[in-house]
Amino acid sequence: MDLVDALEFSLPLLLSSVSTYVLLKWWIPKSLLLGFKGRDMNKYGHPEVSEAGGIWVILSASISILVYITIATISERDPGILHLLATTQVLILSGLLGFIDDILGWKKGISPVARVLFTIPIALPLVAVKAGYSVIEIPLIGPLDLGLFYPLVVVPIGVVGASNAFNMLAGYNGLEALQGITILSFTCLFLLKKGVLELIPVILPVIASILVFYIFNKYPAKVLPGNSFTYGLGAFYASIVIYGNFERFGLLMFTLYFLELGLFMRGLLDGVYKENFGIPLEDGRLKPPYRKSYSVTHLALKILIKIRGRATEKDVVYLIFTFQAIIGLLGLWVL
Repeated sequence: MDLVDALEFSLPLLLSSVSTYVLLKWWIPKSLLLGFKGRDMNKYGHPEVSEAGGIWVILSASISILVYITIATISERDPGILHLLATTQVLILSGLLGFIDDILGWKKGISPVARVLFTIPIALPLVAVKAGYSVIEIPLIGPLDLGLFYPLVVVPIGVVGASNAFNMLAGYNGLEALQGITILSFTCLFLLKKGVLELIPVILPVIASILVFYIFNKYPAKVLPGNSFTYGLGAFYASIVIYGNFERFGLLMFTLYFLELGLFMRGLLDGVYKENFGIPLEDGRLKPPYRKSYSVTHLALKILIKIRGRATEKDVVYLIFTFQAIIGLLGLWVL
C-alpha cells in the first residue's frame, strides 16, 4: 500500500471520527440552550436531552466521503466518481430534510404523508446518473431488462422506502446508531466476500462517524439522533445498494424493517397509530405499551419479559441488535 492508498483510507476515517466528536461535544450543551431538546420517552419522568445530533453525523460523513473522492481524483483513479458524488448528494439532501423536520418539532413537523412525498426528490441525483443496473433476475423467468423504468421508478421507490423505513424502527437509546453500525458493517463484509471493493472506502467513514455518535447516544443518551440521522442513513444505504447492485442482500438486511411495517399496518387495522416506546417504571424497567405488538420494539419487550421476567431499554436494543446480526450472518452465508 503506497502513501496515496493509505491517505484514501485513513484520512476520511480520521476526519469523520474527529469532526463528529468535536461537533457533538459542541452541539450537546449548545442545543439545550437553543431549545433543540427532546423528551427521552423510555425514561421515568421523560427527561429532556439534546436533540437532532444526527445532522453532525451526516455532515461529517459527507465531508469525509468528498475528501476520499478528492484524493481519488488527484491520484487519477476512477472509483466511479460521478456515482459517488450522487450518493453523497443523497446523503446530504436526506439529512437536510430530516433536520427540517427536527427543527419544526416532534409531532408538529412534517406530516407522515408529506415526509414520503418530500423524500422523492432525494433520489434525483441517482436518477440523473442512471445509478444501478436495469437488468434484474426474476425466478423462473431469468434476466429482465427494465430499461428506463429502473432509474425513473425503481430507484426513487428504493430511496424513499429505505429512508422512511429506517425512521420507523427507532426511539430507544442507541438503537438507530447500533442498527446503522451493524447493517453497514455486514454490508462491508458482504462486499469483501464478493470482491466489490470500490464502495468500502465510502462506507467506512460513515461507520466511523456513527461509532463516535453511539458513544453519546447509547444508554443513558446525552443526545438523540433525530430524523436527520434516520432519513440520511436509510437513503444512503439505498444509494450504495443500488450503486453496488446487491439488492437481494440489501433487502435481506432490512428484514426487521419489513416486519416493522407489517406490525405498523396491523396497528392501523386495529385503529392504533402506534408509538415504539415502552411504559417506563421508576426502577428502570419498561412495560409494553399495548396488549398487542405493533412494533419490533414491542415484540422485543414481550420476549424479554417472557424469558427474563423484566425488560429494560438497554435489553431491548441489544436484543434487536442480536436479531440484526443473525440476519447479517444469514446473508453472508446464503448470498
